Formats: sequence, C-alpha cells, structure tokens
Amino acid sequence: MDTAESLLKTKGHDILSVPPDASVYDALKLMADKGVGALLVMDKSELVGIISERDYARKIILKGKTSKDTLVREIMTAKVIYVKIDTSVHECMALMTEKRIRHLPVFSGEQLVGVISIGDVVKDIISEQEFVIEQLEKYITGS
Repeated sequence: MDTAESLLKTKGHDILSVPPDASVYDALKLMADKGVGALLVMDKSELVGIISERDYARKIILKGKTSKDTLVREIMTAKVIYVKIDTSVHECMALMTEKRIRHLPVFSGEQLVGVISIGDVVKDIISEQEFVIEQLEKYITGS
C-alpha cells in the first residue's frame, strides 16, 4: 500500500514557503511562478501556517483588502493539518476529503519532509486502480 513517503519519492521533497511577514502579494506571485495553489508559512524552520488561493479569495478579495498591504500572517490558516510519512495514501485522501483541504505537509518525526496535494493523491489512487484492473483482465483472459 502506498504511503505519503512513496508519493514524495515520486514527486520530490520540495517545500515552497514564505515567512509570516511576507506580503500576500509576494506569496501569490510565488504561487503563480511555481504553479502551486498553496505555500507553507515558515518562521525560520517552524511550520506556523499555510496560505492558499482560497485564503486569498475569501480573506482579501471578499473583505476589500489589498494583497500588497496585507501580511501573510493576517490571512494564513494557522491550524495546519498534516500527516506522518507512513500515513497511507487512502488515509490522506480520507483526511483531505473530510477536512476539505487540498494540501498536506508531511512529517518524519519532528522534521518537515514535504507536501502532498490532492492531485498527487488522486493520481496515485487512479494508477493503483488501473494496475488492479489490468491484473484482473489478465486473470480473466488467462494471459
């Protein structure tokens, strides 16, 4: 069974982050440049939050604020939901669905080792299902 660790082996351990005192504009620019929907908020080496496009839409645009005059700490989600490296992909999917989140930081002990997205999880589950279907077809046809 695949785990968060196996997903990170495939996608890499890159961690994109911003400090809490960065402007929301700078965070959005980094997200756009890297083609991601969220960034971890790191105060030195400590995970203190996560900021997503959803935070921007709900806490900047809808409240009439500006992204250049607002700090990440003002709109980030401070209570970050995360998983351990040995969490199964199916458990990750269930957690993401239940909590309605799209990004999960992954820890090995106390060490942050990467981030997985809902896209990573769905891709892995589809791949697993395709493999099972292929094996069943071979079994049925006797090949």
